[in-house]
Amino acid sequence: MKKIITMLSAIVIASGASAAKNKNNLGPAKPENVEKVKAALPKKAPAKPSKDRKILVVTRCEGYVHRAIPIGVAAVELMGEQTGAYTIDETKDLDVFNDADLEQYDAVLFMSTTKLDPTPEQREALLKFVRSGKGIIGIHAATDNFYEWEEGAKMMGGLFCQHPWTAKCTVQMKLDEPDHPINECFHGESFKVTDEIYQFKDPYSRDNQRVIVSLDMDDPDTAAVKGGNPKKVERTDGDFGVTWVRPEGDGRVFYCSMGHNHAIFWNTPILEHYLAGIQYALGDYNVPDEIK
Repeated sequence: MKKIITMLSAIVIASGASAAKNKNNLGPAKPENVEKVKAALPKKAPAKPSKDRKILVVTRCEGYVHRAIPIGVAAVELMGEQTGAYTIDETKDLDVFNDADLEQYDAVLFMSTTKLDPTPEQREALLKFVRSGKGIIGIHAATDNFYEWEEGAKMMGGLFCQHPWTAKCTVQMKLDEPDHPINECFHGESFKVTDEIYQFKDPYSRDNQRVIVSLDMDDPDTAAVKGGNPKKVERTDGDFGVTWVRPEGDGRVFYCSMGHNHAIFWNTPILEHYLAGIQYALGDYNVPDEIK
């Protein structure tokens, strides 16, 4: 896996600003887990790439470090290799958020990044990148960033606000759109999954994004937050989105909150779900994303 190692942005140094420390010092995924991913990989991509695609995978953490990050990166990389849909570079440095460095990529993927706060220049470059026709992909904690950046939070689709359903909870997922192409892997059937599921606060809104998977609050155990912490449930509308898509200018955003537990990354239907969403963000899979 190719690593990008870059120096601090000259703009940041010149301004005297000090970047928060990266806390992610995790090593590579365990070989036995990589083998589980390989056995679960999708056999083919849902769409043929219109050209060679390249994704920048960001794994920087300035807050909590999810231990599933290495296996998540391995799964994304191996899916690209297996299907020919894309290749990846990985970075823990935000100074690559500039026009020149971003130009070589078709999408930026945030793999459980936490508490990121890009500089004004980095924010501008990332927004320009997406709105010009590129993609943003968020896995799990990708919504635990941009708390001081309103446009960034709106682009991603929401901000983390507790996880009443903790990592040992088994919850029922609802397919808000069973026939949506990104949900094709589930064959029209809702499903249960054991994972840490997020609650979101503004700017999360169905007026801002197209939610295609959410928690099924008609399921008694899910509604009761069985095994989790019901006191952390703050939403009163029962709307707990899990996967969504949205246009951003001429670009595209795909987000899925599943991905805390390692086993998510060797679950074949969920990998197929990710792959379809990734190809949508890359611009190769033309799926409905209009806000209803």
